[in-house]
Amino acid sequence: MEEYHELRMQTLGSFSLRYGDISLTASGKKSESQFFSLLQILLHNQEEGVEKSTLETLLFGSRELDNTAHTLQSVIYNSKKRLRECGLPPVDYIVQRKGIYYWCEKIPVREDAKEFERAAEEAFAERKTAVKEEKLLEAMYLYQGDFLPKQNNVPWISEASWKYRKLFRKVIEEISHLARENKNYALLEQAGLYASSVAPLEDFEELTMEAYVSLGKYEDARKLYLDTSDLYIKMQETLPSNKIGELLNSLSKQIEYPHNIIENIEADLYENISEEESGGYECTYPTFVGIYRSLYHINQRRGEPVYLMLCTIVDSKGNLMRNTPKLQELSDRLGEVIKGSIRKSDIVNRYGMAQYLVLLSNTTLENCYKIQKRINAGFMENRQRIHVKYSVMDIYSGKTEKNPT
Repeated sequence: MEEYHELRMQTLGSFSLRYGDISLTASGKKSESQFFSLLQILLHNQEEGVEKSTLETLLFGSRELDNTAHTLQSVIYNSKKRLRECGLPPVDYIVQRKGIYYWCEKIPVREDAKEFERAAEEAFAERKTAVKEEKLLEAMYLYQGDFLPKQNNVPWISEASWKYRKLFRKVIEEISHLARENKNYALLEQAGLYASSVAPLEDFEELTMEAYVSLGKYEDARKLYLDTSDLYIKMQETLPSNKIGELLNSLSKQIEYPHNIIENIEADLYENISEEESGGYECTYPTFVGIYRSLYHINQRRGEPVYLMLCTIVDSKGNLMRNTPKLQELSDRLGEVIKGSIRKSDIVNRYGMAQYLVLLSNTTLENCYKIQKRINAGFMENRQRIHVKYSVMDIYSGKTEKNPT
């Protein structure tokens, strides 16, 4: 009896299909979307199969078709033809039994999502600590990201993605429990770092922070805090939610430093200050918040004005722009122009993709307008229709000023 290679389907983190050395997804043509959708559905449900009516719904959704059954048969016929053209052995790839469609049994399938699910369940059932830890790590590394992430708007895919994400969190929770129970903080660090890499913005940074603090890795803890704050602000593109703010606060509160002498502490504080660097000081949002609050109290006692300026990139009609590579380029350029247009004592923070916050102390409203003109002069290019919209607020009165006409 002829033996066939496994058909390997990767669905976690990205999508690929391979039969031996043959890649079925090498071309990535959009015209093959129904071909891949059909295979994803049948291969993911290889054991139980898919009912005809369900398969039609999953493939065609609410599309108005003259003859849905005929269209389904056409998709299946063309898919079989495409599989033969790819170099798969000539078998009946898709079979129907009692109104249920199955992938053929002759060509075995290995799917990473199913492997992850099986590994996780085995790990949860294991009672021996050493073996359980090994199996949990195996399951952890099998998860490489969301299920078919580029198609997360498809209902059945979104549902499966949520299921595997929830299972992954349970795996990480089990590893964390074992690590704390055995004071194995290196294991906790390993789990935290990996979980954060494949599932960013899911609060797994807390585990890494806990491990760093428990291991006395205070410099790593401090860097993690700063990197995490940057990541959350940039990827969220808006003011962080209360949940994110609580996370950043919890990270910072976990950092404790060993006893030191003031000369060493001052040297550490001074380390990244450049005397030659010109322009404003750019910082992370948590740092910006801390400076804002300090200036508010200090300058309020002195009676010195402090202005908060928001700079927003907008299109020719004054509307916010979509997040595109072009907007990324414009935002980077605006940041450099802003830093070059303000004093060293002024503070700037990249507040999302298309906005910057600027804190201007001991100045006047007129000077704020002059800064805006400098920014415009540096940012605007010939025939450029995109421009910067400004809002300026006196932080003591809470009054927002409009640009002078």
